[in-house]
This record gives sequence, structure tokens and C-alpha cells, in this order.
Amino acid sequence: MTPLHATPAAVETIERLREKHGSIVVHQSGGCCDGSAAMCLRESELPPGPNDVVLGKIVDVPFVIDAEQYERWGRPDFEIDVAPGAAESFSLEGAEGVHFISRAPRAQEDV
Repeated sequence: MTPLHATPAAVETIERLREKHGSIVVHQSGGCCDGSAAMCLRESELPPGPNDVVLGKIVDVPFVIDAEQYERWGRPDFEIDVAPGAAESFSLEGAEGVHFISRAPRAQEDV
């Protein structure tokens, strides 16, 4: 099972951003700028760091997180969605009047 899921609205936004900006990447921030938001940038603006890992792809767009951060957070699954209103960051979707949000849905416990 993949640790990454995206809502249809997030997929549509990412596809639109990729068409407009070319190669992009979604990076799960760990406290910079908008807190712990997923931020979308041109791939050339945010090359992967030595500790970054790709958890998966959303319509061929890499979703990247710092490996140590992922471990500290307990290796959660992520669901990426969008919400109305631009965030206060430099993430590409802000110009479209939306911002990405990350959720870590809790796993169902066996009963």
C-alpha cells in the first residue's frame, strides 16, 4: 500500500500546475513558511536534498519529504487535498486562489 493519496481536487490542481509550469515537485514542509504544508514548486527551484525521499507520485509529480522528518512523524500516510484561499507562501497553487493541505489519516485498528 502506498503512503500517498491525493483527492480528485488535488490531482486536478497538480495537473493544471504542471501544464502551466512544466516539471514540478510537491514537498512536504516540516515547519517552514506555512507550517507543515505541502508546497508545490518548479522542480528546478527545489532540487532534492541528500536526506529527501520520494514517497510517491501524484500524476507523475514527485512528493518529497525529508527522511528524518518522516521517521520522526512515525512514517504516516499522507492525503493531499486543496482548500480555498491562497497560503502565505511561495507555493505555485497560491496564484490560483487555493492552497494544498496535508492530512495524515489514522490507520484503522483491527477489532
